Amino acid sequence: MAETERDLPVNFATFVVSLASSAMLHLGEVPDPTTNARSTNLPLAKQTIDLLGVLQEKTKGNLDGEERQLLESVLSDLRVKYVAARG
Repeated sequence: MAETERDLPVNFATFVVSLASSAMLHLGEVPDPTTNARSTNLPLAKQTIDLLGVLQEKTKGNLDGEERQLLESVLSDLRVKYVAARG
């Protein structure tokens, strides 16, 4: 049986990537997988980015190096894209 997306392990990294993907969708950086259309919803993008920021603050000191780096990198990238999208 082929591995599907549902078979992927749920861990901190997949959770962060899932939230980041949602933010990218709302920023219009990636097309909606169901419609293949791009649209922006900056309030939802901001909410998701802020949620990742809360996650970063609440997990401070509890992440390994790779997890911390992933979260920092994702947040930095999303924040830059959000500021650019606001124009």
